[in-house]
Amino acid sequence: MKAYRASVLYFVNPAQAVFESDGLLVVGPSARGLQVVQAVGSYAALAPRFADVPTAHFPGRIIAPGFVDMHLHYPQIDVIGSPAEGLLPWLENYTFPHEKRFSSPEYSAQAAAFFIAELLRNGVTTALTFATSHPASVHALFAEAQRHSLRLITGKVLMDQHSPDGVRDETVQSLIDTEALIQRWHGVDRLGYAITPRFVPNCSAAQLHGAGELAARYPDVWIQSHVAENKDEVVWVRQLYPKARSYLSVYEQFGLLRPRAVYAHCIHLDDEDRALLRATCAAAAVSPTSNLFLGSGFFDYVGADRAGFQYGLASDVGGGTSFSPFHTMLAAYCVGREGQTKAGVSLGPQHLWWQHTAGAARSLGLEGVVGNLLPGCEADFVVLNPQATPLLARKTAQAGSLDELLFALIVLGDDRVIEQTVISQAGNVAGVTV
Repeated sequence: MKAYRASVLYFVNPAQAVFESDGLLVVGPSARGLQVVQAVGSYAALAPRFADVPTAHFPGRIIAPGFVDMHLHYPQIDVIGSPAEGLLPWLENYTFPHEKRFSSPEYSAQAAAFFIAELLRNGVTTALTFATSHPASVHALFAEAQRHSLRLITGKVLMDQHSPDGVRDETVQSLIDTEALIQRWHGVDRLGYAITPRFVPNCSAAQLHGAGELAARYPDVWIQSHVAENKDEVVWVRQLYPKARSYLSVYEQFGLLRPRAVYAHCIHLDDEDRALLRATCAAAAVSPTSNLFLGSGFFDYVGADRAGFQYGLASDVGGGTSFSPFHTMLAAYCVGREGQTKAGVSLGPQHLWWQHTAGAARSLGLEGVVGNLLPGCEADFVVLNPQATPLLARKTAQAGSLDELLFALIVLGDDRVIEQTVISQAGNVAGVTV
């Protein structure tokens, strides 16, 4: 076992944090051999019980759960920051041409190495990410994540129509490849597979039907796709499926709404769609920096909470503009406040932080596994420096409450706040100093 002394942040209820200003986090091996949290609480209460356990002391620092990113695209690390008039032109002019490169195992491997390093540098310890339509891109990312013991979920993109040569796949082969990848990688170490239709316009009915059959055959894998991100996209889906009640209902038609199904964006929905998400236990990946950058719209938090479906935060790199969870949480706050096209709400800092940790984990079906520091959770955590920049140090020194402290970090923080990212793995806990 090993113990860590610092201020400690964790969650006991949704959007309700506990902050031990002088805390102790104790980790040790589980029955499976992974390092998990054995105890968390105040130093005064726990230190006598663990007096013989080696303790690392981080004065002035905060230990918090590793961040959980519910949706991003590892092949888009070089597409981030590309100018475009909206989602569909951005895909056509930048994304699809770049993703062609991932047919190469060598290119995929170097991109995967950079991507995983960037996640860890920003304190992200669990991620649900798209690969490309090329199996080589999936193998490369899983192999790199396995090397770092990262909890990562990904899958080969399915896209057999309305897409250019080099990224378009063939219907039958795409499903054969998907099943082979599931059998090779799903459940290996901390890895999980996600059946990944890119979005309805890129997938034929036959491909969506096959994806649904695979989802039924492998009920513990994830499903990921996009829905209702952009108004032009919604119109396109209506033209393709004129008898469908909504864009979201097309996925239901093919058996792709269920627990562990995650749909990015979920902006242009109505109350019936929101009720469908709740009824099927599917979740939304809220991607505020991407939605702002591409001018797609604003996620309706009031409508989501009224319906009661699950959601969490996502960077959506490369439509999203930053890997940093702090930037994502700040953008989510601004999106929530927007009150011209929907009801506005001021999201509390504990709620924002929960959306990117324990709430995102719950939405992925990983509650009690990652995203928190309660006993039994895998020991993924970050060491935060609230004095990382002069302005942040000045602001956090004046914080009179936990909300003020967390909000200062959200508004003023970036990757410089992440002093260490610590990953649970068999035998020991691996720390990455950044």
